[in-house]
Amino acid sequence: MPINDREKDAGGRSGVTTLLERAAAAAVRAEDRLCGAIEDVFLADDARLDDRTRLGMTRLLAQLTGAVEATLRRHAARLLIARDEAALADRVSAPALPIIGRLIASGLLRDPEVMRELLGRIRQDAIADALPTSAPDDPERSSLLPRLLHHANPAVGAGAAALLAAESRRRLSGPDGTSSSSDLPAELQHRLVWWSAAAVRTDLPDAAGATTSALDRALAEAAQHVIAAHHERDRLEAVALQLAVALDPTPADRARLLMEALLDRRLSLCIALIAQGLGLDYADTREIVLDPSGDRLWLTLRAIDLDRATIARFGLSLAEADPRRDIDGFADTLNDIAEIDCVAARHALAPLLLHRDYRAALTAFARGTRRTSAVRGAPA
Repeated sequence: MPINDREKDAGGRSGVTTLLERAAAAAVRAEDRLCGAIEDVFLADDARLDDRTRLGMTRLLAQLTGAVEATLRRHAARLLIARDEAALADRVSAPALPIIGRLIASGLLRDPEVMRELLGRIRQDAIADALPTSAPDDPERSSLLPRLLHHANPAVGAGAAALLAAESRRRLSGPDGTSSSSDLPAELQHRLVWWSAAAVRTDLPDAAGATTSALDRALAEAAQHVIAAHHERDRLEAVALQLAVALDPTPADRARLLMEALLDRRLSLCIALIAQGLGLDYADTREIVLDPSGDRLWLTLRAIDLDRATIARFGLSLAEADPRRDIDGFADTLNDIAEIDCVAARHALAPLLLHRDYRAALTAFARGTRRTSAVRGAPA
């Protein structure tokens, strides 16, 4: 209870200020909700995420940021202890709210390349889990990867073992951040690490002077440690592509391997086999395979000289796993797809074979040219 009017007035002013700040924050949140609602109303149905994909993205983001945050805090705390900054080390390693909230609020996670990679991974896993399986012609035959372990080519055997290990690592990394790696491409991993280091730093705002310098130095070195420990070649996607390169199949062998991998629900190997056959990047090929329209996929499958029966089985399996696909439309166009010459298909796909950064630069340049032309042509 205030003991005089001055204390009462000070307390009243403080309370009023707090209420005003909360009201202003509430107004900002209301505006954000309205903007989000407007975006949702006008979002095209084919661009809208289903509940499973949305939940998968939430969990994956929590897992990846949690893993990086835990490693950053742990390593930074060790560095601070070694530098006689035990109190600061305790603050860095103390339990705190996960940084994912800060990263989302900052807008950094809206990065298109990061979202492209994560959405691709979520959708690939969802379709792989839903793929139909059927007994092979020989019921005693083991699945594809275990057989490839004993392949005559040692590179194939090593690639199969590496893919099995990569699948196990990805499957066992949970949402609690226990995984030591984000399993992202190197460039995206670097972004996530530096964003996370900045988020951890803003979680400790009252550091000052020499303490600030020590904290910043420790977090920067911890980030460099995490980046140095990341091995892109061990990623599941990279390993699958390495195995496809080691196999180097003929068109007939590729058709057989694709169907076996499909029956085993190893969609990553299917994508890698297609990518290797055409010389495409894994991420670009994944995008083509997962696109529910299928228009680019059928062209891609003809470009690697797959026959009608293989394309039919591949398309039907994907349609059964992904309800967004038009199975009747696919059946109606199957004959037309099979008649496409593989050389003509490759020619049509030629722009996709260019380096992604070069394609992006060409697109940006064309967009800028059109914008400049429009401005010059506008009436004065």
